[in-house]
Amino acid sequence: MRSFFKIITLFLIFWICTAVTCRVSLNDTSVPSYINSFYIKQFSNNASNAPLTLGEDFTELLKLKILSDSKLEYSDINPDIEFEGAIQRYTVSSVAPQPGETTQFSRLTIGINVDYFDNKDEEKNWSQTFSFEVDYLADQNLLDIQNNLISQIFEQLAEDVYGKAFRGNW
Repeated sequence: MRSFFKIITLFLIFWICTAVTCRVSLNDTSVPSYINSFYIKQFSNNASNAPLTLGEDFTELLKLKILSDSKLEYSDINPDIEFEGAIQRYTVSSVAPQPGETTQFSRLTIGINVDYFDNKDEEKNWSQTFSFEVDYLADQNLLDIQNNLISQIFEQLAEDVYGKAFRGNW
């Protein structure tokens, strides 16, 4: 009976150590060791028909993403890396039904431009446009579901920006 508990205890310790190691390796392995801090200049909102707070909202979400998924500290004084950008596109378009379908969808698309500055290694600076879209039933009122759609799109855009900055071109 004692050996059974020893085996279970060893298994649990091994499992916990493995789980912790996997989490760290997924989040921090590709952040260079010389990068300890970051700053995000508030994203501007250049999309004429977008909600006014879209730039602020994305800035805050990206900041929280980096803080939660990395070891980096947020600092506006001499940061190692910086992000800045703009909401460039906010469009609602119709998605035509395919043959045999009777349901019609609409699509919300948000596009952003991001500039990344590595203040310790300028060769790693980059600029890129990211875009993501979500479809919804055309008979739904956009104002009723807009916040949820924006959240879905922003989650993916933040993941894409984070991936480009810290995981390379995946």
